[in-house]
Amino acid sequence: MAPRIAHCHCGALRLRCEGAPRKVSLCCCVQCQRRTGSAYSVAVFYGRDQVHVEAGATATFERPSASGSPVAFHFCPSCGSNVYWLPARMPELIGVAVGAFAEPDFPPPEQAVWTREKPYWAPLPDGLPCFEQSPPPRTAGAR
Repeated sequence: MAPRIAHCHCGALRLRCEGAPRKVSLCCCVQCQRRTGSAYSVAVFYGRDQVHVEAGATATFERPSASGSPVAFHFCPSCGSNVYWLPARMPELIGVAVGAFAEPDFPPPEQAVWTREKPYWAPLPDGLPCFEQSPPPRTAGAR
């Protein structure tokens, strides 16, 4: 699989993501709504060893997640785009904003989380597994 390149709005911050993603998730929580300025965010999670910062500096903002564990968000100090984050609840993973890839054929979300906070008018894809809060933890070895 060819590496995927994610970058910020101005192009100064760039990531190279190698291999298959671990999961793609759509989040409807209020924090993601505020972070993205949209009704929800779509994130792809890779193993931390699969993602390499190729260019650019980042500024960070850390806050507790809906689960209570901290998340460190990395964004471009020039344009403000939030490109990736490090969730303490999943220390082996890194989250990357799917929109930073700007690829129309990017794999679709496998789940929607925190749907109880979704605006009533924001549709979700048919057949998508939905969780009112965080989903149950995956078993060891599950992808």
